[in-house]
Amino acid sequence: MADSEKGLVSKAKKYLKEEYGEDTVSMTVTRNTVTKGKGVLFVDCTVSVDGEESDWSKEFYFEAGEVTHMTWERR
Repeated sequence: MADSEKGLVSKAKKYLKEEYGEDTVSMTVTRNTVTKGKGVLFVDCTVSVDGEESDWSKEFYFEAGEVTHMTWERR
């Protein structure tokens, strides 16, 4: 069974803010393979930086329940 999406999304949003200075406008989980803290959370999201919004598909990689890195593609 996959880990709780609510907690994973919260960590993904925090990662975006801390690592990239991005504010999350919206985030929709498209797939979740995170089990026991390890796996990938796939999302479609809109982020804002300095008031400018952009749309992305992002993949957050989790290890031990924390985001280790992310890949992205503009939508």
